[in-house]
Amino acid sequence: MRVVVIAGSPRKNARTSAMMKYVYEYAKSKNTDTKLIDLSEGQIECFHGFDVDYNEATKSAARDILEADVWLVGTPIYNSFFSSALKNLFEYIDYKKTAGKAAGMAIVAAGNIGFTDVQTLLTQLMSYFRVVANPKAVYMTTNEISSTTVSDPGAQARLKEMVDDTLELASKIT
Repeated sequence: MRVVVIAGSPRKNARTSAMMKYVYEYAKSKNTDTKLIDLSEGQIECFHGFDVDYNEATKSAARDILEADVWLVGTPIYNSFFSSALKNLFEYIDYKKTAGKAAGMAIVAAGNIGFTDVQTLLTQLMSYFRVVANPKAVYMTTNEISSTTVSDPGAQARLKEMVDDTLELASKIT
């Protein structure tokens, strides 16, 4: 099974990146064919259509997403929405080639507001791609994440459970 972990924040030193690096390390311990796409590295180009020649990082990210059986997606909440950088990344993906995959979600915000709204939007995006979403998303606040890692043991446990449940879901549908 192929797994891709997506850190959906374009900000440098993003808490979303720290959260999803934790997810990546745990997922990699469960499944060696696991890759990380971190949008804070700034290598993914803005989508301008399918007839444009994009840089290798952009093409590689799109290929990794298409080839993966499992998507573990993390996003911050920006203006009551998931990040536009994450939306941009999914512009490269052909929805006709993604049916039957599984996705898990982790959402981070400064406070306890808007989580279910963003989960609903992400679930709708997954539905568009015909990807089965794990209904149990992880909600985290920034105080559970240091600048480099997930520091809260309860948050760590929730992230591990999301990975385990999503991998199990994928094994049932693929």
